[in-house]
Order: sequence, then C-alpha cells, then structure tokens
Amino acid sequence: MSRKIDITSQPHSSSRKLTMPKNKGKGGKNRKRGKNEADDEKRELIFKEDGQEYAQVLRMLGNGRCECMCIDGNKRLCHIRGKMHKKVWIAAGDIVLVGLRDYQDDKADVILKYMSDEARLLKAYGELPENTRLNEGIVGDLEEDDDNLAEDYVEFEDEDIDRI
Repeated sequence: MSRKIDITSQPHSSSRKLTMPKNKGKGGKNRKRGKNEADDEKRELIFKEDGQEYAQVLRMLGNGRCECMCIDGNKRLCHIRGKMHKKVWIAAGDIVLVGLRDYQDDKADVILKYMSDEARLLKAYGELPENTRLNEGIVGDLEEDDDNLAEDYVEFEDEDIDRI
C-alpha cells in the first residue's frame, strides 16, 4: 500500500505568523544620553583628606588622562577614573580633587571635578591659594600684552607672494 501525499495541501512552514519579541526596556541609546539631570541640585562641598590634593587641569591629553598642576606645586599626569570617564566632562582650567599615589609621585587619579561655584567656595574658605585663576579656559602664562601681537605677524608684499 502506497500513500500519495499532496504537497500543496500540507501547511507550509512559512505560513506561520512570526512575531517579534516585545521591547521590555525603557528605551535605547538616545534615552541614555540625557542622564545628567541631577547636576542642577546642590551637592555637599567635599574637602581634601589625607592622600588627596586639589589641582587645576593644565591640558587634556586624551585616553582618559590630563596634565594637572597641584596646589602643592607639583605637575602631575592624572588619570580620570572610570566612573567619571565620558560622564563628567573635564576641560582645561577646571579645579579637580586628585588622589595621590604612594608609589608614584608624578602620577595621580582624578576623583572629583568641582563645579565653578564650588571652586569659588573653596577659594573663599582658603583651601585654594589666592593666585589660583578660576573660570579661565587655558591655564598658563596668558598675560601677554597686546603690543606683542604685532610681532607675531609677518607682512608679505605682492612680489613675495608671487615668488612663493
């Protein structure tokens, strides 16, 4: 006894309706970008402890590192800790709290970034020296006179430009 099977009458596997899984999260990448909503609230001012020092960022080096001038007079290479990396943006001129290393005096770790009003309070309390400049982008010897600006430029005549 042989049975004949009609292929057209059999339900095909593609005729089943496939459903996508339901999203159970609270959103995607764009929702994660707006996390800094708690910055508006006032937080308690944190002072330095043993093994910590205040510092001002001289320049950003990339790769989670920056060069800082500590209040004790040493210039240190500072590493931004992972909790702050890509969450708290640090720029040149910012006041930060760094944790000193026992085994490396020329390196430190950035623990906390002070907001501009917190840095002013630290200066008012006498924690920062009076000569510390706040709210200025790039730190360094920027006190050049405007008279020296003319010396930086070289004027060319039309004949010189044609020869170039």
